[in-house]
Amino acid sequence: MAQQEEVFKKLIAHCKEYGFVFPSSEIYDGLGAVYDYGQNGVELKNNIKRYWWDSMVLLNENVVGIDAAIFMHPTTWKASGHVDAFNDPLIDNKDSKKRYRADVLIEELLAKYDDKIEKEVEKAAKRFGESFDATLFRQTNPRVQEHQAKRDEIHTRFVKALNDNDLAELKQIIVDYEIVCPVSGTKNWTDVRQFNLMFSTEMGSTADGALKIYLRPETAQGIFVNYLNVQKTGRMKIPFGIAQIGKAFRNEIVARQFIFRMREFEQMEMQFFVRPGSELEWFKQWKVTRLKWHKALGLGDHKYRFHDHDKLAHYANAATDIEFEMPFGFKEVEGIHSRTDFDLSSHEKFSGKSIKYFDPELNESYTPFVIETSIGVDRMFLSIMAAAYTEEILEGGETRVVLKIPASLAPIKLAILPLVKKDGLPEKAREIMENLKFDFKCQYDEKDSIGKRYRRQDAIGTPYCVTVDHETLENNTVTLRDRDTMLQERVSIEQLSAILSEKVSMKPLFKKITE
Repeated sequence: MAQQEEVFKKLIAHCKEYGFVFPSSEIYDGLGAVYDYGQNGVELKNNIKRYWWDSMVLLNENVVGIDAAIFMHPTTWKASGHVDAFNDPLIDNKDSKKRYRADVLIEELLAKYDDKIEKEVEKAAKRFGESFDATLFRQTNPRVQEHQAKRDEIHTRFVKALNDNDLAELKQIIVDYEIVCPVSGTKNWTDVRQFNLMFSTEMGSTADGALKIYLRPETAQGIFVNYLNVQKTGRMKIPFGIAQIGKAFRNEIVARQFIFRMREFEQMEMQFFVRPGSELEWFKQWKVTRLKWHKALGLGDHKYRFHDHDKLAHYANAATDIEFEMPFGFKEVEGIHSRTDFDLSSHEKFSGKSIKYFDPELNESYTPFVIETSIGVDRMFLSIMAAAYTEEILEGGETRVVLKIPASLAPIKLAILPLVKKDGLPEKAREIMENLKFDFKCQYDEKDSIGKRYRRQDAIGTPYCVTVDHETLENNTVTLRDRDTMLQERVSIEQLSAILSEKVSMKPLFKKITE
């Protein structure tokens, strides 16, 4: 765990040093849990969004996109339940003065028992080799059974407390199982209390005439209030989906782990409208599709898992998270929810306007049910950076830090490097740059030795480098270097565009999703 924390610290430092993520307003000592994306970070972020957007609206002819406003009528949030129910259970440690989410403290305790069980299984697997039966070992080993029984006991109490909204019981679990503050190491806790996460502001020119409004805590409601507009103007037939990418805001009191939990963040959401009664089947289908989307990137299938919710939100009848193995454990990057007809029915009730769908095949009107897929852009960004960050020891003992970002998402696709700054090589390199820049994000670099330039490009995840040398002037060929293997091959300049198109295209990713 300590080693992973050290890697995470290095990753955060790397993000700043190489122009991926900066603390916001840093010259004024920053603003808690708010970050800015630098020149390389914004390119990666935009590529992630393009990958998601095209996978939704290009691959699915019944999915279209919108871009709804951040400001919405305040009744929207009353109808959605956010005014009354959008809360986190918080607890303070009296000694460290630090505040924590009570549910997260308990979830971390459960994760410790999971780790203990897995370590016992791993040790036994090494001891017994190929003959090892992991399932039988879990069922019969006394230590594993002891850990599992304790975990089940905690989990049962935890789920009941969440579903009953029993804040006193949440604290009692923390007390009974002697959960300590990570900072002070003490068990001197306050009571658990609820805290609403919405930012509010006022719209209007005078204090007396101002209307209290909220910064949206999610982007989904902009889709729901526009669902009928899109359905009618697009002549959409159920089932159909509406996709959106946009900013959301939550007044996170416990904001930590770099860009994993922020107060201003970006979501990629798709709401899929279906016939009542078919929602759970569609829920299963979208689970499969969304996991394929993640795994297509090649970050490691073992790094993903589903985590079903212990407590369902007030609008859901099924919910699961796709979790990714971050340096600080498995954490949610995407949520998939069967939201029933809660949102549309509630907006119909509060607005007094009918937003039912007339189904020509059934010859009846009904309120559609909704399957939601919601992914945090920033969390997706962090998962890719965490998986890509690699420290390698090369022959001769030299170390290189390389970001093995999937080529289709890399901020810079190609670096163009003249071997020396004379003999017409810079001019030839610039000529190549001018021809390729219309199709690929390229970077020109002539400073320092070629080895140092390769290391710089490795550090920002550039998948390919082209070196222009004296032989280039003779036969119009260049050296093409692969980031991951560091192998070099001689190719003609005329081939570069075709080679790059094949290597950095998102098309192979899309094919994996649709297989």
